Amino acid sequence: MNEATSWKKVIFCAAVGAAAAGGYGASVCAQGYPSGPLRIISPYPPGGGTDVLGRTMAPKLSERFRQPVVVENRVGANGTIGTAFVAKAAPDGHTLLIVPAGYAANPSLYKHLPYDQARDLAPVSLLASGPLVLVVHPSLPAKSVKALVALAKSRPGQINFGSPGAGSLPHLSAELFSAMSGVRMTHIPYKGPAIAIVDLLSGQISAYFMNVLQSLPLAKAGKLRALGVTSPQRSPIAPELPAISEAGLPEFDMTNWYGMLVPGATPRAVIGTLQQEVARILNLPEIRERFAADGMTVIAGTPEHFAGFVNRESAKFARIIRSAGITATQ
Repeated sequence: MNEATSWKKVIFCAAVGAAAAGGYGASVCAQGYPSGPLRIISPYPPGGGTDVLGRTMAPKLSERFRQPVVVENRVGANGTIGTAFVAKAAPDGHTLLIVPAGYAANPSLYKHLPYDQARDLAPVSLLASGPLVLVVHPSLPAKSVKALVALAKSRPGQINFGSPGAGSLPHLSAELFSAMSGVRMTHIPYKGPAIAIVDLLSGQISAYFMNVLQSLPLAKAGKLRALGVTSPQRSPIAPELPAISEAGLPEFDMTNWYGMLVPGATPRAVIGTLQQEVARILNLPEIRERFAADGMTVIAGTPEHFAGFVNRESAKFARIIRSAGITATQ
């Protein structure tokens, strides 16, 4: 299908879908989907969560749709470059986007995003979520979350925490932790997680909110001390670790999550087809087991559920960013 034909079909389906309000006309449009190769855009480098999710689902989608499905990494600006690419793509369901939790923070971090999240992107499904782990260097004399809070209160501004950049989920987690516990720590931003973790292991920084899969082997080896997980409940992958919410911060919740979106004008019938296939794939036993081993829980919700979830997360991140005075250029 050439580009002109593709756009004609998109316009027709959008009109029919609006007139039929999701009835027969919309289903007719979905019957011919997909009509060509699909692209899954990961706005972060290879090896990260968005990339892994995309490459996990691509062969399963290709098998079901009988079309090639490729993953493209379009990185930069905290995910906004890849996100803008999808926002401006043809709304025909052939260009998909996988985002992490930071997607919900970007409107509060950047004054001039090259897209409008509410208008230019449409939710398909929340995919999975999992906690970060609050870890400290072993030289820090704190063996629990409560002990860290007490130590930080006795040394205001003297304990530093690292992050892979201003406005990243580890940074927002630390700022929420500081605000809820009433402590003052010093933020040390890095250009990515690798350098930050090297400095954490050497004791140049004292604390970090780390990916659960990265943190557990380092904690077991005694190179770091794990104090708690950021999810409201304990994680099945590390049930011995308390949730931070158990340590006097009952409302603390900063889970890492991933979701799928498409261009905003994509017909609802096409979105529905995509959501059904994504949910089927994520609920395959081998996929659920693989994600569980990585500390992630499959969610696979509806577009409406994902839209409401993003709105709540955006509001939460906006409060943290505003309170801490965070900017993307920090």
